[in-house]
Amino acid sequence: MELGDYVAVLKKRWVTVCAVTVLSFLGACFVTLTTTPMYVASSQLYVSVQGGSTTSDMLQGAGFARQQVTSYARLVTSPLVLGPVIDDLALPTNAGALGSRIVAESPQNSSLINISVADESPALAAALANSVAEEFRRVVVEIERPTDGSPSAVRLTVVRDASAPSAPSSPRPTLNLTLGLTVGLMLGVVLAFLREALDSRLHDEASVADATGLPIVGSIVFDEHAAAQPLIVQADPQGPRAEAFRRLRTNVQFLDVAERPKSMVVTSSLPGEGKSTTTINLAIAMADAGTRVALVDADLRRPSVARYLGIEGSAGLTTVLIGRATVDEVLQPWGNGLLNVLPSGQMPPNPSELLGSAAMGAVLERLLVTHDVVLIDAPPILPVTDAAVLSRSAGGVLVVAAVGRVQRKQLVATLSALRSVDANVLGAIVNMESRKRAESYQYYRYTDGPATTRRSVMPRRSSRTVPARPPAESSRDASDVGQTPVGMVWPKDESLTTRSGGRPAAPQHHRERG
Repeated sequence: MELGDYVAVLKKRWVTVCAVTVLSFLGACFVTLTTTPMYVASSQLYVSVQGGSTTSDMLQGAGFARQQVTSYARLVTSPLVLGPVIDDLALPTNAGALGSRIVAESPQNSSLINISVADESPALAAALANSVAEEFRRVVVEIERPTDGSPSAVRLTVVRDASAPSAPSSPRPTLNLTLGLTVGLMLGVVLAFLREALDSRLHDEASVADATGLPIVGSIVFDEHAAAQPLIVQADPQGPRAEAFRRLRTNVQFLDVAERPKSMVVTSSLPGEGKSTTTINLAIAMADAGTRVALVDADLRRPSVARYLGIEGSAGLTTVLIGRATVDEVLQPWGNGLLNVLPSGQMPPNPSELLGSAAMGAVLERLLVTHDVVLIDAPPILPVTDAAVLSRSAGGVLVVAAVGRVQRKQLVATLSALRSVDANVLGAIVNMESRKRAESYQYYRYTDGPATTRRSVMPRRSSRTVPARPPAESSRDASDVGQTPVGMVWPKDESLTTRSGGRPAAPQHHRERG
């Protein structure tokens, strides 16, 4: 990973980093506020050896004292010293508990012993340190007394009495909060990169193109109101999502130009990726451009086309497949008259068998005779095999990939399932793209006049309801004539050749078409 990749991960996972940092900082605040302040008072003793008049004797005594101070320091927390201290001060504790609050140490190569006592009361901490020092001095002198009763040669002198501290030694708010902030930031960054490493979902066009090796023929921006307003091409024709569907319409026309498939299955890896609304809006956009479109709801398990378009769905594809009606009898016009809809009909117990039957092939052949394009809304690939079965009868397949939802391995498994039945996978449609990325595009409309003038149009969202069958109107988009693909993303594949004019050719798929 390069520096830019690390920055991108942090920008993407900034919520995680900030959340962990704030939680750690708040934890440090809580610990600081709930910790009982402790005061530390210290006293210091000097160990010396008396006797000897020569320099050699004095040096030997000093060396003996330095050797003994380590052992003496260990005596400070012994019951022999602390027992009398507890009795003298009438403390409600024992030697073990008191010893845990006392630290006795001797600096290296010195004859000094430092005694530090911690307590909630600064005055009691000072009293304990002085009392322990006096009792310790008495015990050492008694231990080092010769057996003949002569005075001890070891002498301990208190060189610094303990005084009541003015400020607690713990907690230390500045240090605690600084550590909490630093540790939280470090943990947040580590967690952000860990989540990124474990997250196998696809998050943008580039990752979808890299995972599939397919051209990205369209990118639809995420809209939280999409469920309530699915027919965006009709409801908000000047909005960014409607423009995205028109770009998708244009790009689909340039897919596989040499063979020009007229029937296309639109599917996805998982439910909830928006393949039905994508198919419907693409069909409406094509019809608005003057193309005769047949929209077939082949999702016989969870049909939704009739509900979205507000038409009768009890009779439809299944009615035709079982021989109770003809295609022309159940086909319903919608919109400007160039879009005809074949709803799913009643849900059958054997959808895969019906979709793979000869009757299904006959339905598609009939629709291709009277229409320029047939769009088939198929179930998702991974839960059921319906779309894979259906793709064998169609001219091509478009795969809808919802970024932030579908995982790389799921999309790879989808393509593997399609190619195992020799399906002609035309490209991928990225759905639910980040709004920030979409806002980087600019949308224009052209004004009439001798000079072509561009005006920026701000996206808007319409609140009006859409009738089930709007009155027919001529809305052919002349900008599609002779237009080149807009916004198409081609994968980085050395096997892709280039047509004249410099545009990459669509990848050749597994099935030869005669």
